[in-house]
Amino acid sequence: MARVDVVMPQMGESIAEGTLSRWLKKVGDTVKRDEPIFEISTDKVDAEIPSPSSGTLAEVLVQEGQTVPVATVVARLETEVGAAVTASAPAAPAAVPSKGEAVKAPEPVKAKAPPSAAPVARSGGGAVATGNGGNGNSLEDRLRTRSSPLVRKIAAEHGVEIAGLKGSGIAGRVTKRDLMQFLESGGAQGGRSMYAPGPDLHGLTIEPWPGDKVETMSKIRQITSDHMVVARRHAAHVTSFFEIDLTRISRLRQKMRAQFEAQTGQKLTFLPFIVRTVVAALKQHPVLNAAHTENQVIYRKQYNIGIAVALDWGLIVPVIKHAEDLSLSGITKSLNDLADRARTKRLKPDEVQGATFTITNPGVFGSLAGTPIIPAGTSAILGLGAIEKRPKVVAGPDGEDVIAIRTCAYFSLSFDHRIVDGADADKFLATLKRGLETYPESES
Repeated sequence: MARVDVVMPQMGESIAEGTLSRWLKKVGDTVKRDEPIFEISTDKVDAEIPSPSSGTLAEVLVQEGQTVPVATVVARLETEVGAAVTASAPAAPAAVPSKGEAVKAPEPVKAKAPPSAAPVARSGGGAVATGNGGNGNSLEDRLRTRSSPLVRKIAAEHGVEIAGLKGSGIAGRVTKRDLMQFLESGGAQGGRSMYAPGPDLHGLTIEPWPGDKVETMSKIRQITSDHMVVARRHAAHVTSFFEIDLTRISRLRQKMRAQFEAQTGQKLTFLPFIVRTVVAALKQHPVLNAAHTENQVIYRKQYNIGIAVALDWGLIVPVIKHAEDLSLSGITKSLNDLADRARTKRLKPDEVQGATFTITNPGVFGSLAGTPIIPAGTSAILGLGAIEKRPKVVAGPDGEDVIAIRTCAYFSLSFDHRIVDGADADKFLATLKRGLETYPESES
């Protein structure tokens, strides 16, 4: 018999640690190679991690809820000598092969030793400002300032020197949670953040009452919480609403539905029509596909559409990359594939990054309209209300007013007023409305 180490994988270049959220196997269980063995959460994605080898789970070294550096040994497998490999869990969940495609085993990868010999536990305290940030040349300084791009971006926007903070990550590495706690405590901009809450909220503590049920937030819920706070403080939020008549889209969908589903094997919903029309409208109104940084506006030339997906354990936003290059069937396949893999925790880190514009669809739960929060690094997010039949006054064949039943929905656009004026937002919505209400059958 031989022992094989199972390690915490690196789920992206900028990710230095992960939280082991759940063991899918227990000590003594038999596991097959590539069978999911545990779940992890990072600041990018939740994922199931496959076993690097067949064997028996002999030892669990990291418990559920622990956060450890990349390459930390989390468990050991006991395998037959012939099956032993020097390998770690893959850096990303294995892709599901298409029909007829052979499953290709991942190449063995030797695990790199973590920067510290022993895992460093995440402390309960937040980041603390220190009097001396160091010269940046020591190993400790370099490790501490090697934070994720998101942390560095937030720090830059709030005037925070990362080297001047003491973090709770490995070797004092400043994590996003450390930075958020520092900002919420009134740090930055010479000791106080321009976004910090007022003194009435400082140090606010909520205590449970007798009979209350108390649950620790899941990793994805904590991440969502942090992202929402950052995004809300970062942008100047304004929301506009348009009612859009989707009767034409509804009729086109019904007309082509059977043939489309027979040819592609995909269910055809309203959303692919909306995504395609959104991309066309963004091309005409590029500030809605832009980002704000200091005194600059970055106009993105890629159209990467984030689609919010509600999961039982939280919210995630997979991204359709280069949506401008996709047909209606291509968008449909991407939507269904990303949503399915989001629900089964098989998304890769780069599939939840890089959105230039986001669509959220609370209407599927019956909501008529909402004011969604703009994701950081973008200038707008579109909210789709419930699609329903409504009586509307329309022009009859002779020009007279008649009441007709139309399929309609309210569309809300939250936009960053620092770079998007109300006129820009409303022109975008008007273009989107016109595009959907006159959608050409030739593009179906």
